[in-house]
Amino acid sequence: MKRLLSLFLVLAILLAFGACAKPDESAAPTAPDASVPDTISADGEVILSGDECKNARASEDNYRVFYEIFVGSFSDSDGDGVGDLKGILNRMDYLNDGDPASGLSLGVEGLWLSPVFKSQSYHKYDVNDYYAIDPAFGTTEDLQALADACHSRNVKLILDLPINHTGPLNQWFGNFTRAHREGNTEDPWYDFYCYYHEGETPPAGRRFAPLAGTSDWYECNFSDYMPELNFDSQQVRQAVLDVAKYYLDLGVDGFRFDAAKYIYFGDNSRSADFWQWYVDELKKLDPEIYTVAEVWDSDGVTDAYYPALNCFNFTISQTNGLIAETAKKGNVNVYTSYVDQYLDEIHARNPDAMIVPFIANHDTDRAAGYLTLASWQMQMAANLYILSSGSPFLYYGEEIGMRGSRGGANTDANRRLAMLWGDGDTVRDPVGADYAASNQTTATVESMKGDENSLLNYYKKLILIRLSNPEIARGDYTALNVTDSKMGGFVATWNGSSVCVLHNTTLTAKTVDLSQLTSEQFSVIAAVIGQEDASLDGTMLTLGSMTSVVLR
Repeated sequence: MKRLLSLFLVLAILLAFGACAKPDESAAPTAPDASVPDTISADGEVILSGDECKNARASEDNYRVFYEIFVGSFSDSDGDGVGDLKGILNRMDYLNDGDPASGLSLGVEGLWLSPVFKSQSYHKYDVNDYYAIDPAFGTTEDLQALADACHSRNVKLILDLPINHTGPLNQWFGNFTRAHREGNTEDPWYDFYCYYHEGETPPAGRRFAPLAGTSDWYECNFSDYMPELNFDSQQVRQAVLDVAKYYLDLGVDGFRFDAAKYIYFGDNSRSADFWQWYVDELKKLDPEIYTVAEVWDSDGVTDAYYPALNCFNFTISQTNGLIAETAKKGNVNVYTSYVDQYLDEIHARNPDAMIVPFIANHDTDRAAGYLTLASWQMQMAANLYILSSGSPFLYYGEEIGMRGSRGGANTDANRRLAMLWGDGDTVRDPVGADYAASNQTTATVESMKGDENSLLNYYKKLILIRLSNPEIARGDYTALNVTDSKMGGFVATWNGSSVCVLHNTTLTAKTVDLSQLTSEQFSVIAAVIGQEDASLDGTMLTLGSMTSVVLR
């Protein structure tokens, strides 16, 4: 009986979506006709029309929803328990089926892969050979096949590139060690890594380890197994530039740069200058390259890097970030005012800058541990950062409510647990993980696919709304001041077209006079997604609790 019911649901969804013609994916996103009342019901069910399908266009720029994949934990293609590149390739229909209007796939338009390079660790952030794919993950040909599959579906593929440090078995470090053992200061490898001689005063605040067979000490701020490169060396700069060029030539669309502020430890100005040079060089090869940096710090620090490249926004992420605080019955006006101000600040430094929001990633506790589904906090948090400016990043498993945290074990492996497919995938938790199975969600991708009210289908519909209203991601952002209410939102204007997005994170319906918020006239409810519904009577909008609305 369960199988028959699931089949019935799948057939119903296919019939609903099948009536829509596939849009021309080669066309750039265009603003929809404001007179078309395409909607999504309060229970999250997509109500499609031909016009809505037409409006859900594939993105031709970098304003995309990205999906972070911790490769070893995602999907296993060969039965060894370790996720791999072919596993990701096998899941492309789940991630993006090539039809932005179908609503059948998750609909993400970018993939960020954790490091895939040869390394002795499970996480691969200590690279021993930048030009070799780790055998546990596959081959260079597998990476090329994945890049080709991504491009055939208009998905950008970026690699996590840790160049601040390498692994201890990297040939670069071997050459550096040999030069120091020989005392050959003329050897070009002698200054390849940061070091100091015995008897010298080491730089304050940094960590060093003895270099075997010498009286020297090498810098290793993250771990003894992560020696730090010396970016004063032109040879080092050329070497890391060559690595990036190699993968761009293979078809990769860009990079996430790990530990970006540590290029020059404690000196953000010099580190930012390096990234300006580095990204400028890469843009000579690909002007549309996608780059984003991990600068885990306050906005005042990340601002320095924005002339060169975008940075993840840590102010709004994690347990105490603005997204979580707002989703927990917080004041939406505080959140939207922050985004408005942040965009002004980064655009003053770089007119092409984007905000890059996220809730959680591989270095943080998973969001489902502090945002619950039953309270609609998880759904509202998703609304807040997906229906917003810039290029949001979704962490694998977030769409099914996976949990994972360091806990007492104090290991990041517990934040990088095996994806719960529920279809026999043999991928296992990474080495060192000991997260209690009793604390994990019982949901799987398989169990959620046929449930129209599941978190998975909620994310699908949310991304479809975003694709149907391209102003949200790209438009000039103006926060709305909704006085005497925690309800809030913004107006986004792009290519002469405007949308209004409003969120109600409280437990009661709210009514607001739109004419008191903006001089723009919005007369059509384009989409509603959340716990309840929305209605518009003239300029009077009533928005249900834990619900968001898009107006045109």
